[in-house]
Amino acid sequence: MTSDQTALRPRLVAAPEPGSLGLRRASVALVVTVWVSVTLFGAYILAYYAGAIAHRDLPAWNAVLPRLYEPTTPAATIAIGLHFFAGGVILVLGCVQLITRVRQRYPAVHRVLGRVYVTASLLAGVGGLGFILVKGTVGGAVMDVGFGLYGVLMIVCAAQTYRHARARRIEVHRAWALRLFALAIGSWLYRMDYGFWLLLMGPVGHTETFTGPFDEVMAFFFYVPNLLVVEAVLRGRTAAASAAARRGATGVVLGATGFLVLGTYFFTVELWGPAIVSGLTG
Repeated sequence: MTSDQTALRPRLVAAPEPGSLGLRRASVALVVTVWVSVTLFGAYILAYYAGAIAHRDLPAWNAVLPRLYEPTTPAATIAIGLHFFAGGVILVLGCVQLITRVRQRYPAVHRVLGRVYVTASLLAGVGGLGFILVKGTVGGAVMDVGFGLYGVLMIVCAAQTYRHARARRIEVHRAWALRLFALAIGSWLYRMDYGFWLLLMGPVGHTETFTGPFDEVMAFFFYVPNLLVVEAVLRGRTAAASAAARRGATGVVLGATGFLVLGTYFFTVELWGPAIVSGLTG
């Protein structure tokens, strides 16, 4: 058969699984939204908390969560400072690591940034746990448990991400990397959830000591739903997933995307943007 005849032969392309295209597009929309929002929040974290250090105004850390800085507990201050700095790094780098083109065209860059990302994730988890062990959280036992579990999960996911990458189990590595990123954006969603709640409900369920019903739910809610969304996406992408499962996963992803678009706009205008500008010009 000549090359011309070969070119004329119809190509046999497998039809996409029902619902897979919609899930793929919804996932891309979610990733883009998260990329933009988390990059802005990471810049805010670095500008606000590092800016407070530069201006020797560590008490400013207490504006969002009380008792983050107290001069009588320097070890706790160092631990939470490490947590904030590493958290800002992983928010920005995590977005870069999600870009498929970077992974495919610049694998060496992906590996180097991946090592920095995993190391920063470990430091963020260790820093947060160190703060809890030395000082405890403002919300008491429930917040201690919720935030402590978050730190443990961060360390476990970071270790698993690195372990499977080293073993060249790429698909498993990517699954753990997505779980790690879902945890990494927890601090961002924590503030976003609180902002929406206080805007819509006022102080209902919230106390200054973070021991109200809403506060206790939020001790876990800022990272557990993220992990559930990731698991829905991972299972929806498998060949064995039904069309209904894919449509359900698509609905979850689109709902999360809409929430994040609205929250990103509100927080950028009201909080993140002014803090970033102030950090750059101050």
